[in-house]
Amino acid sequence: MEIIKGRAFKFGDNIDTDQIYPGRFLDISEHSEIAEHAMEGVDPDFTDKIDEGDIIVAGNNFGCGSSREHAVITLKEAGISAVIASSFARIFYRNAINLGLPVIEIKDMKVKEKEELIIDINKSTIKRENGEKYSFISFPEQIMEILETGGIINYYKNNVEG
Repeated sequence: MEIIKGRAFKFGDNIDTDQIYPGRFLDISEHSEIAEHAMEGVDPDFTDKIDEGDIIVAGNNFGCGSSREHAVITLKEAGISAVIASSFARIFYRNAINLGLPVIEIKDMKVKEKEELIIDINKSTIKRENGEKYSFISFPEQIMEILETGGIINYYKNNVEG
C-alpha cells in the first residue's frame, strides 16, 4: 500500500455516526452528494476546509452510534485518506475496512490542527512534521489486501471470482 500524506483535522471523543453523516441526509444515494455532508454534525464547514488525502485524528470511540455505512462513504468520498483515533466503535471500524478506508488506532496521539502527517501502512508508522514517529499494530495480511484493493467487494472479485 502506498504512503498516505495529508493534513490532520482533529476531533474529540465519542464522534458518532450522526455527527459524521447526519441522519437527515440518509435519503441521498449519490456518493458525490453524500460527500458534501462529511462531519457536518460537528463542523458544518468541514468539507470547505479539507483537501483530497487529508486525515482525521480523533479521540476515543470514533464512529459510535448507528451501523450506517454512510459514515464511511461520506469520509472517503470527501477525500479523507485515513482516520486515526484512540479507539473506534467496532462496527465503524469494520465498515471502514470493508470500504477500503484505513483506520488506525493509536492512544493519545499528539498532533497540531492541519499538521502534515505521513502514514506508512506497510511499516505501521506515522511521522509528524517535527520528525516524531508513532507506531501502530500492523494490519493482518487479509485486511491489507482488502485495503489495497479498495474494499471488500474488490477483494472478493479479485480472489473469489477468479
